[in-house]
Amino acid sequence: MQHITGLTTVVEPQWQTGLGQTGNVAPWPERVQSRKALDCGAGIGRITKHLLLPLFETVDLVEQDKDFLEAAPKYIGPSAKRVGRYINEGLQSFTPQPKEYDVIWIQWVLGQLTDEHVVNFLKRCVTGLADDGMIFIKENISKEGLVFDDEDSSVTRSPTELKALIQTAGLKILKVEKQKKFPVGLFKVEMYAMR
Repeated sequence: MQHITGLTTVVEPQWQTGLGQTGNVAPWPERVQSRKALDCGAGIGRITKHLLLPLFETVDLVEQDKDFLEAAPKYIGPSAKRVGRYINEGLQSFTPQPKEYDVIWIQWVLGQLTDEHVVNFLKRCVTGLADDGMIFIKENISKEGLVFDDEDSSVTRSPTELKALIQTAGLKILKVEKQKKFPVGLFKVEMYAMR
């Protein structure tokens, strides 16, 4: 497994197979091309470095915080030469180029967006998918309802709320999986694959 820190696994191995990595037997048939991915809410590029660049020829990063984006090339290191674009824009307004990405990866960022922003962003992401492309979401999940965090102004949604937003955006959920081996006392984490 690949790690961001000692606590957080980027993605389970069977999901890497769905992303196009060979060698593992995935329990689901969907595959994507390995040409180009988009890391949404990329921060300093942890997902890009540890998950996307090992699997894709090129990765674009979109991040609202300019300081994070400027720190990304140094954090990513030598592989940063395969980053296509560093896009300094919030997801509430970002629109990917049509049919550009084999994978759009969205991790731990939707809690910063309103429901309306999430739906509209996902609709725009659909237009940015290449043929047979997929969108992946990995988010903290509440047991029920919405949990607001006054400290960082985020919201944690239940599976019911998140699935409703995904469906309202016109996407079909292909697979849902709970994060395994996550520390007790933290929100549960779920991963969604969709088209």
